[in-house]
Amino acid sequence: MAKMFGEKLKILYLRDYLLKYSDENHPVTLQDILSYLAGLEIAAERKSIYRDLKTLGKGGSSDASEEGSCGGYGMDIVKKKDRYYVGTRDFTLQEIKILIDMVQSSNSITKRKTAELIEKISALVSVYEAKTLNRTVYVRNRVKVMNESVYRNVDKISEAINNDEAIRFQYFTYNLQKKKELRHHGKKHIVSPFALIWVDQNYYLLGYNHEFREMRPFRVDRMTAVTTIVGPRQGKNDFEKIDIATFTTKVFHMYTGEIKLVQMRFQKFLVDAVIDRFGEDVMLFPDGEDAFTISTEVAVSPQFYGWLAGFGKSAEILAPKSVREGMAEHIRQIMALYT
Repeated sequence: MAKMFGEKLKILYLRDYLLKYSDENHPVTLQDILSYLAGLEIAAERKSIYRDLKTLGKGGSSDASEEGSCGGYGMDIVKKKDRYYVGTRDFTLQEIKILIDMVQSSNSITKRKTAELIEKISALVSVYEAKTLNRTVYVRNRVKVMNESVYRNVDKISEAINNDEAIRFQYFTYNLQKKKELRHHGKKHIVSPFALIWVDQNYYLLGYNHEFREMRPFRVDRMTAVTTIVGPRQGKNDFEKIDIATFTTKVFHMYTGEIKLVQMRFQKFLVDAVIDRFGEDVMLFPDGEDAFTISTEVAVSPQFYGWLAGFGKSAEILAPKSVREGMAEHIRQIMALYT
């Protein structure tokens, strides 16, 4: 009975074998296929393999014993000089490398989950092509989060948004022993979630804080004990006033502050950095031969001052006076540490 059951699954084993062990540079012979099936204790004849290859193949009516693509189920099975391989796949090797690089570069995915995802993504190509992905995997050395519950949090938040529900959660930070410590003595925050935003390689929740009655960002991987609260969300009118596309250009590293129209001067070589930060819609006004100015709304915060300070003397706040003085005070406080 087990043998008969295996014979019925023969075509599925054949499909898995071709996907895993064949590509353009590593085609397999009919004997390779028969040996593989024999190892699974599945007896097969050459004619039955030809029929299975044709059934699995992609479009047309060509015979699996002839040159070209085999016709049928949908796989791009190519026959060349008595050898077979999977031609076109759902993802090209280049696309797989991009996916792996994105997973590897994400701060919101833990090291363990990164390894798991890379292993699954690598299975989308042959074992031979998968070996070429190892360099991409190990070349990178980025800081990864320690909180793996971020995936569950994202699901719960998305579900709450879809169901028009609020959520309750606690916020935590890490101490010097890298242990979690609840902030505000374990206080539970009640927030109406409206959007998940991907900024600086981290997930943030943009939600309406019920206590302070305002929209605030929350870092998802710092949230714990997330539960939903049945009932309509609050703050819908406040959220509708926000343009998410421009919100992230005003807020630096998702630290909120008073929104002000700020005029700044930059050296000309910083055009790319300014456009990367504020988008292509920002207006650039020439200021002499070597500089330009912009006027744009920003959330004034220490993170904004820190970003600008990174350009040294090549960037300057011109107005308003309060923000210019704030930058000066920010610099004085840093200087005090070194004097």
